[in-house]
Amino acid sequence: MPVPTLHHHDGTPFRDLNHNGTMEPYEDPRLPVADRVDDLLARMTLAEKAGLMCHGRMLAGDDGPLPSGAELITERHLTHFAMMRVPSPGAMSRWNNHVQDLAAATRLGIPVTLSSDPRHGFVSNPATAHTGGGFSPGPEPIGLAATDDPALVAEFAAAVGRELRAVGIRLALHPMADLATEPRWARISGTFGEDADRAGRILSAYIRGMQGETLGPDSVACMAKHFPGHGPQERGEDPHFAYGRRQSFPGRNLAYHLRPFEAAFAAGTAQIMPCYSIPSGSGLPEVGASFSREVITGLLRGHYGFDGVVCTDFNVLTGMDIPGIGSVPPRPWGVEHLSTAERLLMLLDAGVDQLGGETDPGPLIEAVRAGTVAEERIDRSARRILRDKFRLGLFDNPYVDPDAADALVGSTETRALGRQVQRRSLVQLVRRPEAFAGLPDSPALYVENMDPEVAARYGRVVARPEDADLAVVRLQAPYEQRESPMEQHFHAGSLDFPPEELQRLGALCATVPTAVDVFLDRPAILTGIASQTALLTGSFGAYDDLVLDVVFGRSVAGGVLPFDLPSSMRAVESSPEDVPFSTPDPLFRCGHRVTPEPARPT
Repeated sequence: MPVPTLHHHDGTPFRDLNHNGTMEPYEDPRLPVADRVDDLLARMTLAEKAGLMCHGRMLAGDDGPLPSGAELITERHLTHFAMMRVPSPGAMSRWNNHVQDLAAATRLGIPVTLSSDPRHGFVSNPATAHTGGGFSPGPEPIGLAATDDPALVAEFAAAVGRELRAVGIRLALHPMADLATEPRWARISGTFGEDADRAGRILSAYIRGMQGETLGPDSVACMAKHFPGHGPQERGEDPHFAYGRRQSFPGRNLAYHLRPFEAAFAAGTAQIMPCYSIPSGSGLPEVGASFSREVITGLLRGHYGFDGVVCTDFNVLTGMDIPGIGSVPPRPWGVEHLSTAERLLMLLDAGVDQLGGETDPGPLIEAVRAGTVAEERIDRSARRILRDKFRLGLFDNPYVDPDAADALVGSTETRALGRQVQRRSLVQLVRRPEAFAGLPDSPALYVENMDPEVAARYGRVVARPEDADLAVVRLQAPYEQRESPMEQHFHAGSLDFPPEELQRLGALCATVPTAVDVFLDRPAILTGIASQTALLTGSFGAYDDLVLDVVFGRSVAGGVLPFDLPSSMRAVESSPEDVPFSTPDPLFRCGHRVTPEPARPT
């Protein structure tokens, strides 16, 4: 049951979190946050503090293999959870209220903070991003960079924040401040591109849109990641896997990768997540960032003065089962030879505050009781974690209105804004006006990877290219198929289209004028396509009708290309992973933008 709201003798309302009928300092909404934190921390047991330092995963409705909310909250004292599947706005908001009731029944009534990876795009990966749940999609984050419009990005981020708050999610495990300097990396769609200056502008706008100018009850806190930069992955392989454990800095260009984080600090990002990988050749210690005292205490806290919460990327300590993926081993890159207890001590010595993905506070408790960790060290992290809960207003009201969530999330207005951002993110690479000359008002259309019912609004859909006046084809940027369920969610490897696909597309273009749109979740090598198409666009998550509007001249694809498009894999393989714009003779350069003639009226 919810904690009752009582009134102090002077009339001040307060939530009686410790159930004693008296307004304690930490329950007093009039006091400064620092005073409330001090009072609560002094009342907490070691087990309660250790629970704060674990940031687990959760499924709405306890539907799946993860421990139940009741066990995690009431028995293990956890109060931070990254949400996996979200069934609907109403169901998610009711789940938030349920877990807040569980928390309210505990000894001190410390509220739960629910967090989430991105939910407002097109990419679904159980380890990094989600779709569905009724939220209003824009493009992928890389598409926000393609708009090159910080004001629009801030407006969209504020709308995203309103939808997340409506269902009880108060901490965004994003944005990514990583730079797309290595075109093979599987997570480029979550970045703001290759240009550090543009990425910094968009990142700053996103954080301010989500958090506001200061963190408060109307904010969603941002956890910018992955410090000090995940972009320069060796050969582009991702550090979710052992073969991607290393970064590569042949250009000694760490400073360039830090620049977006500097923008995040200036924008006031509440929290930071370090990266998994070993920064080989950067001059930093050869261990994952979460284990590095030089990175966390020296660079992040000392050099940059960051005093917010630092949460490790998930499961650097122990593995777990993830729905949709299966068993996932830990990712303690650089310290694999150490025991779990030794790794934990190294994390704490480095200076992290929370253990992402961990749901067992027992090792923290044991370390203190064994004398290997001072309780004062636990207090430092607990203080930072509690501070954000208070700043977000969770101690005063952690509940949400399910009916209001159903009405707000996915509203007509927010979906329209998402569509506007999708439209603004489209990039025109090639357009040959002569290919569209003489096109009938209602042409015969051959389409691939596109909803034929949507296409039918623009012409008569036919089954064969030979019968068409125009073909419109949507393609996924190429990637290598890999074996494990986890790997299949990460598009990695070669950026080349298979020769047989290039041959097929060439034959299609020779048969009928063909417009091609490529979903660029990574850069693609378009050398064999660009010279043959009537229209070539790059998209980052956009509905079919928005692409067709561009094809038919009803709108313009005026977005900015947020990374280089290499001309060949040989060029990719010869370029240093940490240096931007370093592939020789790219087919299209980062920053490419076409300003077409004004769109013709529909």
